[in-house]
Amino acid sequence: MLEWFLEFHPVMQALLATLFTWGLTAAGAALVFFTRTINQKLLNAMLGFAAGVMIAASFWSLLAPGIEMAEQMGDIPWLTATIGFLGGGVFMRLIDRFLPHLHPGLSYDKKEGVKTSWQRSTLLVLAITLHNIPEGMAVGVAFGAVAAGLPSATIGGAIALAIGIGIQNFPEGTAVSMPLRREGMSAGKSFLLGQASGIVEPIAGVIGAVFVLHMQHVLPYALCFAAGAMIFVVVEELIPESQRIQAHIDLVTMATMAGFSTMMILDVALG
Repeated sequence: MLEWFLEFHPVMQALLATLFTWGLTAAGAALVFFTRTINQKLLNAMLGFAAGVMIAASFWSLLAPGIEMAEQMGDIPWLTATIGFLGGGVFMRLIDRFLPHLHPGLSYDKKEGVKTSWQRSTLLVLAITLHNIPEGMAVGVAFGAVAAGLPSATIGGAIALAIGIGIQNFPEGTAVSMPLRREGMSAGKSFLLGQASGIVEPIAGVIGAVFVLHMQHVLPYALCFAAGAMIFVVVEELIPESQRIQAHIDLVTMATMAGFSTMMILDVALG
């Protein structure tokens, strides 16, 4: 199976990997075909787990390789990492500031971004789409880094990143589709809107891979940029959403640590 995958061009590898992560978003959204509700405690734990995966992926799969690549290319490692990391955060802040969206579990009057009359369902999808932009970009950049031939970038590490992001996409699909189902929307439409939030990942993945293949000198910055964007999503959205209920905080914290450990194991074992 791996030999078959390695025969493809790096851009196609990035596309296939992000189609896999999109597929797990759809799998999470598909829970609406089996139930109208999901235990809030379980959903919060799943979101905490997703946060842990993203934190670990940001360091093991993106920031650390980016720093190592900067050193190999003769750049100042700490400066490259800082510029790229903060740049990713600023990029996500600008999108968060202007793109209309509504976080799951909040009332319509709590929507963010520019003023709009868009429906609640559209705003929920856009909220999770914000998560998926840096995730797809990170996978694409990782496969592009492998193609660049730098020692710190391995195909195993890129695959581990795709697997980790795919795992944490499952609860994100559920977090969109389940509230819509509870509000009376049909199971089919709730599923379609839930999985739609992941469509951006293959697009961002291909763009990321193409970008670094044609501009390899910015690869360390791109890796750190993706890490900064992912950490922004974790701190600004995932952790607050998962810890909104005080009684669930201890469980969510342990789930976050479990997610971090899972991604760390994947990256170290496969990378």
